[in-house]
Amino acid sequence: MVEALKQQIFRSGGRGAGDARPLKMTPGWAATAEGSVLIEVGHTKVLCNATVDNGVPGWLRNSGRGWVTAEYGMLPRATLTRTAREAEKGKIGGRTHEIQRLIGRSLRSVVDMKALGERTVTLDCDVLQADGGTRTAAITGACVALAIALDKLVAAGTLKASPIREMVAATSVGVVDGDVLLDLAYEEDSRADVDMNVVMTASGGLVETQATAEHDTYSRAQLNEMLDIAEKGIQVLLAAQLDCLKAAR
Repeated sequence: MVEALKQQIFRSGGRGAGDARPLKMTPGWAATAEGSVLIEVGHTKVLCNATVDNGVPGWLRNSGRGWVTAEYGMLPRATLTRTAREAEKGKIGGRTHEIQRLIGRSLRSVVDMKALGERTVTLDCDVLQADGGTRTAAITGACVALAIALDKLVAAGTLKASPIREMVAATSVGVVDGDVLLDLAYEEDSRADVDMNVVMTASGGLVETQATAEHDTYSRAQLNEMLDIAEKGIQVLLAAQLDCLKAAR
């Protein structure tokens, strides 16, 4: 009882160690995109738009296979102080490259590229407001935007069935002051001893686990605990994804 009370007091908003931030997904936020979702995880807000184009990169031409890729960006005032646009610097930063590749890998893991055919789906993930967990929110929202876009191709008769085999979602988890916590906000992430991102499919398959000892090492037992808490949090995200898809149909 004392430990539970400690965990409730420890986190802002009265969250327990295994509680995620409030989640909201709004489908169709951008009317111009084939698939669009605004995902809000606490104060973090990411707009995910899907674009479907005929054709694939040169190395995939005449293969009969499609391609899914992602681009990620953060608006200058998504954070407390202005961050210069990368276009001003003339190049994309290493962090952006890393996140884009992570989002793309995560989405490709659940798409049947042969069933997609020679089409390219680009997921643009733009951070409107950042308070930790932007990459995991982008993956979770982009998967729904992708599903909406592909459902439209099915409805139009372009595809016989959606190439998405299952949904995929992601969350963050970490060790802060010795406690394993789910879904870190920036105030927690900035002082976490261990920071971890987990990407998981609806069937429980792990797509990616990124665990980093920021200030201290972590034990095998803590790693297992982080994975267990992350899995429970992702189950909630997967259920929310399905509700968002139903609202979009």
